[in-house]
Amino acid sequence: MARHVGEPRAVRWLLIATALGFLGLFLALQLAVGLTEALRKGVAVYLAALRDPDALAAIRLTLLTAAIAVPLNVVFGVAAAWAIAKFEFPGKQLLVALIDVPFTVSPVIAGMVFVLLFGAQGWFGPWLADHGIRIVFATPGIVLATVFVTVPFVARELIPLMQEQGTEEEEAAAVLGANGWQTFRRVTLPNIQWGLLYGVIVCNARAMGEFGAVSVVSGHVRGLTNTLPLHVEILYNEYHLAAAFAVASLLTLLGLVTLVARSLVEWRERRRTAPAPAEEAMAP
Repeated sequence: MARHVGEPRAVRWLLIATALGFLGLFLALQLAVGLTEALRKGVAVYLAALRDPDALAAIRLTLLTAAIAVPLNVVFGVAAAWAIAKFEFPGKQLLVALIDVPFTVSPVIAGMVFVLLFGAQGWFGPWLADHGIRIVFATPGIVLATVFVTVPFVARELIPLMQEQGTEEEEAAAVLGANGWQTFRRVTLPNIQWGLLYGVIVCNARAMGEFGAVSVVSGHVRGLTNTLPLHVEILYNEYHLAAAFAVASLLTLLGLVTLVARSLVEWRERRRTAPAPAEEAMAP
């Protein structure tokens, strides 16, 4: 049996303790404080904050925005990943670079760009006003901003996965007479389903929690254009701390559910790709 070679045990324990201490200080402690503040004035105040009409409107708008943005990014992410991983075409590297733009541009800047494009004094603002179309300071602008900031999540999850899988199975399906849709549905999609689910989970969490870009294009109209993060900000700025932490607890719950779902997907993927015991025994 090969002897384990690595850092001394004391060094390993020190590194583990440092990592756990950092996580406890900056994550667990903040989570505990947030939940404590949310329930400080009792369960009745907590539930009243969640039943407030403005809070319910923010919840509905957040869910609507995610329900539109996530499917759009799924369609784009799958199409972009399939094109990048399976084909060679002019502008391929440019497409890869453009997918990463939301990671490199501040969400606030992205929101300002949408205002400059679709605002009353923007490039298309007068034409939109003449035709009775409202984008900025309305739901369409919030959806556009959310779609922009969440574009990379599905695509970036699928691109390396599909590149690793190669094109052999798709080529075999084509030789056997399958058309493009049959190849995607019966070959490509089953191979990427867990990676796709992982990307959807992360994309949905970011869509519901987005603040910067949405804050710029929303106009902060109570009951109309406030998502959950914006509603929390308004409550906090008005010193309704218990209500602010109560509404924020919904986003915290979303984060915890996202972590659990992501962990389950990663565990399922590890089990799927792990070699069977017989294969391990036969390995040299």
